Amino acid sequence: MKLYNTLSRKVEEFKPINTERVKIYTCGPTVYSFAHIGNFTSYIYWDLLVRALQQNGMKVDRVLNITDVGHLASDADEGEDKMEKGAKREGKTVWEIAEMYMGDYLENYRELNLVEPTSICRATDFIKEDIALVDALEEKGYLYDTTDGLYFDTSKFASYADFARLDLDHLKAGARVDFNSEKKNVSDFAVWKWIRDGEDHAMQWEYRGRMGYPGWHLECATIIHEKLGEPIDIHCGGVDHIPVHHTNEIAEIEAAYGHKMANYWLHNNFITIEGEKISKSLGNVYDFKDLAERGYSHMDYKMWVLQGHFQSERNFAFNDLKAAQQRLLNYRNFAALRWQKDTTDLSGAKTAIMEQLNNNLNSAGAFAELDKILHENVPDEDFVEFLDSIFGLKIAETTPDISDALKRKIAERIEAKNAKDYAKADTLRNEILDEGIVLLDSADGTIWQYAK
Repeated sequence: MKLYNTLSRKVEEFKPINTERVKIYTCGPTVYSFAHIGNFTSYIYWDLLVRALQQNGMKVDRVLNITDVGHLASDADEGEDKMEKGAKREGKTVWEIAEMYMGDYLENYRELNLVEPTSICRATDFIKEDIALVDALEEKGYLYDTTDGLYFDTSKFASYADFARLDLDHLKAGARVDFNSEKKNVSDFAVWKWIRDGEDHAMQWEYRGRMGYPGWHLECATIIHEKLGEPIDIHCGGVDHIPVHHTNEIAEIEAAYGHKMANYWLHNNFITIEGEKISKSLGNVYDFKDLAERGYSHMDYKMWVLQGHFQSERNFAFNDLKAAQQRLLNYRNFAALRWQKDTTDLSGAKTAIMEQLNNNLNSAGAFAELDKILHENVPDEDFVEFLDSIFGLKIAETTPDISDALKRKIAERIEAKNAKDYAKADTLRNEILDEGIVLLDSADGTIWQYAK
């Protein structure tokens, strides 16, 4: 299996530390608002990664975090905590906001039929462990105190700029006029924020006799250290995490514990909608309820996402979603053939599909291989189960064999057609169509398919 590793900027053969426990960490959501469809793109791709690893005989230990404190509106340790902002907007407490939006996120996660992580960890459950990491960094001499928090001195971590290929001199030259004068370097970041006089912050904990809360980057470093132990095999996230969030995670872990954080880093690219960045001001923020109102399911969207590569910037358009919906319907009807005709051994097709997925998760290539056999073969149960295990599109689940009563009606319609009683045949065809099944007549006989 080969994967593009952001660490080396090249496609590498994946060599797990232990095939019995491939350790993966996925940066999860900040639960201050409803997640839109773009937010779920990365989780769909990382689900494919997990399924591909499992298909290759590996066992995955995967951790997903839930950010419910500490994520400021700006990556520059400025602005309002996103949870506080959401609570004020909704007129609820931050704890209520966290529960509501985490519940919505997990509901959509499961509707997308994504493999459940081994652990789902909330940031607020790891405050004691966060403090232990802050203490470790303090003992190693990496932190300094300011009026608004404890900051990591990036000049003391020699490899700080390496991961994101940062030009620190350029960053310094481009620093804003209102740059925090207490920061020693423009790239320094807060590991712990102090509650200042007059500041309203509902989530706060005592540390060194003062009240405060963890910086956003700290939670991921802490959870990885506590739940998986470094080095982990794969760390996943979006490309926007590379220059700040993941760079800072690496600095925290490697400075505190002296261990490499992760051997492989995978980052998915963004999606735009109708050619525009996803933005509330543009009115192009869609969630799954919006898609449902237009007649599209979670699986239709998942199909659309998997048709593209995780590293490619994708443009979402409803015409393309319609095409993905039709493609998924074709796969469902392909799977339904196994109840109607003699099946074909498609073990070679399984190999061809896995070759594509093992080539840097080339799901588009995998679907191209599947399309080649779509009209020429009849899948057996093993192949249909394989498709569902690797793509999670519920092809098997959503194609149950039709009822005996409907089968009798189909047989009656075939008899009427053979007897040239076309009026009766047409009436029965329409009745069958009303039940969501379309009949196709050919020289080889009549087969049924799902109409939608």
